[in-house]
Amino acid sequence: MQDPAEIQTFVERRQTQRAPVTVRIEYGSVDAMFSEFTRNINEGGLFIATEQPLALEEQVQLQFQLPGGDEPVKASGRVVRVQEATADEPSGMGIEFEELDSAARGRINELVLQLRTRG
Repeated sequence: MQDPAEIQTFVERRQTQRAPVTVRIEYGSVDAMFSEFTRNINEGGLFIATEQPLALEEQVQLQFQLPGGDEPVKASGRVVRVQEATADEPSGMGIEFEELDSAARGRINELVLQLRTRG
């Protein structure tokens, strides 16, 4: 289980708060391809709900469709947090984007703003 101090440190590193959004995401590492669902997202990264998270610092290639979008978002990132399931949260992993084009980043920002104004 992750030390609460480490979780707090991770949260403080975020530049902007994530917005809850569930979309199917295809992702792959060197060894395999996976299909799961996101839990939340912002322009800096996302959280993937999965029973089998990858190892910390593992590089991943991502592809997902944003709600209302025509083109899939393609990005690369790395695992920066692994979370075990709790009563309130599923198990999964936090991914920090390392390569994400500016158009996709703008679409994510727009989606996050829309979701925050609804909530």
